[in-house]
Amino acid sequence: MISTNQFRKGLKIELEGEPFSIVDFQHVKPGKGGAFVRTKLKSLATGNVLERTFRSGDKVKRPDFEEKVMQFLYSDESGYHFMDTNTYEQIGMSVEDIGDLSNFLKEQLEVSVQLHNGRPMGIELPNFVELKVVNSEPGLKGDTASGATKPAELETGAVIQVPLFINEGDVLRIDTRSGAYIERVR
Repeated sequence: MISTNQFRKGLKIELEGEPFSIVDFQHVKPGKGGAFVRTKLKSLATGNVLERTFRSGDKVKRPDFEEKVMQFLYSDESGYHFMDTNTYEQIGMSVEDIGDLSNFLKEQLEVSVQLHNGRPMGIELPNFVELKVVNSEPGLKGDTASGATKPAELETGAVIQVPLFINEGDVLRIDTRSGAYIERVR
C-alpha cells in the first residue's frame, strides 16, 4: 500500500483494479478542514486522464506490475511482436499500445515490457538507440555557419532533423526520450 504523502510524478497506483500513473499531484491544506491531495491520473490501460482527490493519509494499492526484458521481433498488420529471451514466449501488442515509440523500434532491440496481471501495458525503450540513415538530401557546402539542419529518414521510417554533414548510410545515436540526434557513430 502507498500513502498519499508518498505520491510523486510517474508513480504507478491501482484504483478499482485498473493501473494508473500519476501525471500531476498537489498537496492542499485549506484553512478549515483536513488536508487533501489533488491528483491527475493517466490510465495505463486506456490512456484516459482523470482527476481524483484523496484525503491526506489515504492509502492506495500498488499495482501488480512486472517488467520483463524482451526482444522486438517484427511488426505486421496485427501489431508488434516481442519475445522473452529466457523462455522464448512471444507476446503481441497493438499499434495503440506502442504509439510513437515505434519510430525507434528496430528488429532485435531489447526493450522493457510492462505487464499488469500478465497483460502487456506498454514498453520502455533504452535511452539511446543506433539507427542507420536510409534517405537524406545532400547538404550544401559552406552552409554550416548557421548550424542548419536537414531532415533524414531512418531505417525505422522515422524522420528526424540532423546536421548537414550527415549522409545516407551513416549510423546515428538517437535519444529515444526526445527523438533528437545525438552523434554519428563511427
